[in-house]
Amino acid sequence: MEKVIITNMCMLRDGTRVLVQDRIDPDWPGLTFPGGHVEQGESLTDAVIREVYEETGLTITSPRLCGVKDWMETEDTRYLILLYQADQFQGNLVSSKEGPVFWMELEDLQQKQLAEGMKETLAVFLEEAKSEHYIYQKQDKWIDSIK
Repeated sequence: MEKVIITNMCMLRDGTRVLVQDRIDPDWPGLTFPGGHVEQGESLTDAVIREVYEETGLTITSPRLCGVKDWMETEDTRYLILLYQADQFQGNLVSSKEGPVFWMELEDLQQKQLAEGMKETLAVFLEEAKSEHYIYQKQDKWIDSIK
């Protein structure tokens, strides 16, 4: 058995645009999608709706699970990010302490300064045949595997 830390991330689409967050956390800076931790006893869907609202001011409806990103955080603890997509929302866009949020064309995203690992994670969001971004260590080097 292993312990699991469960988090989420949501690609919010508006036509050809996606909502990005420019994270200011020095441990994981760069462009990513909003998301965060699932609270104890909280439904996974409710958690992504809450996190998107807290970080953007937008209330999403009908988020769809499209994949996962995971790695072993410690020897006995897996870090699991549930990857969602949504295109239904309401509210007014407001940035949070996590960093500014703004809309940008999806096709322009990969030319920007992405948070570490986001280029690989985008494959799971965008390619229907892909469902997991698994990161593992081999000889003290981190390896990205897209499945």
